[in-house]
Amino acid sequence: MDLLHAKLHALLQHWGIAPQATGWVEQLLLLAAILLAAYTADFICRRFFVEGIRRITRRTKATWDDILFNDRVLNHLCHIIPPIIIYALLPVAFPNQAGLLSFLLRICMIYIIAVVLRFVNVLLSVLFELTSNKESLRDKPLKGVFQIAKVGLFFIGAILIVGILIDKSPLHLIAGLGASAAVLMLVFKDTITGFVSGIQLAAYDMLRPGDWITMEKYGANGIVVDVTLNTVKVRNWDNTITTIPPYALVSDSFQNWRGMRESGGRRIKRFINIDMDSVQFCTPEMLVQFSRMPLIQEYIANTQTKQLTNLGIFRIYLEKYIENLPDANIELVHMVRQLQPTETGIPLEIYFFCKEKEWIAYERVQAEVFDHILAIAPQFSLRIFQLPSGSDLRNLQKASDISGN
Repeated sequence: MDLLHAKLHALLQHWGIAPQATGWVEQLLLLAAILLAAYTADFICRRFFVEGIRRITRRTKATWDDILFNDRVLNHLCHIIPPIIIYALLPVAFPNQAGLLSFLLRICMIYIIAVVLRFVNVLLSVLFELTSNKESLRDKPLKGVFQIAKVGLFFIGAILIVGILIDKSPLHLIAGLGASAAVLMLVFKDTITGFVSGIQLAAYDMLRPGDWITMEKYGANGIVVDVTLNTVKVRNWDNTITTIPPYALVSDSFQNWRGMRESGGRRIKRFINIDMDSVQFCTPEMLVQFSRMPLIQEYIANTQTKQLTNLGIFRIYLEKYIENLPDANIELVHMVRQLQPTETGIPLEIYFFCKEKEWIAYERVQAEVFDHILAIAPQFSLRIFQLPSGSDLRNLQKASDISGN
């Protein structure tokens, strides 16, 4: 190093520079040479290293290397080299100015930390994209995990930078922060609880992006579109967005319809009220009529000795109808049963699981089933109970007036 300074000093004197000015001119030339070396290293890295990696990734059939080694990641990686070169060569330019050299080294180290943080931040974003594209991890709430990793990364970077500025060891700062842990927990309460809740949601597989959830307390009824550190976003069926704090999903109750989607069917459970006055024993003529119906021919033939009712045969008919319904999963529980009679009639409940799980198709199947039930009931001499309407009362009054006359 001394030999370099001596030769440069002699060269400057040979160029005719005054002896009293050779010192600062020498420093400027060395500093310019250092900056030029850093720029050259950055140019070579981006021109040859990045281009070489790009060519290699293009030749492979895999897609993960194209994402991991994209230009953004590699360029940020190359940006780390120049400040390292400057930091290593600065003592050459300022060998006898300890104060100025210490100041410049601190600034350079802070810049190195900032560049490294940017690179790691970009790398984490790319890793999140890779994991999100992986089939086995696509439905996991990983966004909150990567967010907390970024928060921790910048927290550590901030401690390092403050330590450099005040010329203290980062360990001393961390020890000092321990005394103010209560304040930090209060400030980052939502972040901490959100992170812990996110871990619980992921560990117990309680929630995934794409799940249909219902949480009446927060007015949520729709598809989970995003799970972050502080919020869970739900797109409701009316296309509004509801945001729920993750800890609410852990502490409160919510309904997840994933089990239904992964099972063999979506349940249909609905009843109609049969007018009690229309229930009667079957006459021979009624049995002959019922025996012509393909679904209950065998049942009628095997139970002629029993005293049958039109409601009982209707219930058997509906059971056979469900068993022969293409959209019904008869491997799961299915039945037609009577509930407790009320003042509005005898509730006849239809219970089965529909193979169609998507909302529109499911509702279509349910509507078709009950359309058929309402249309077929009169053929069993049964009436569906409904409260009198205004037209019913007017017709009754009209009939009363006619009979009075």
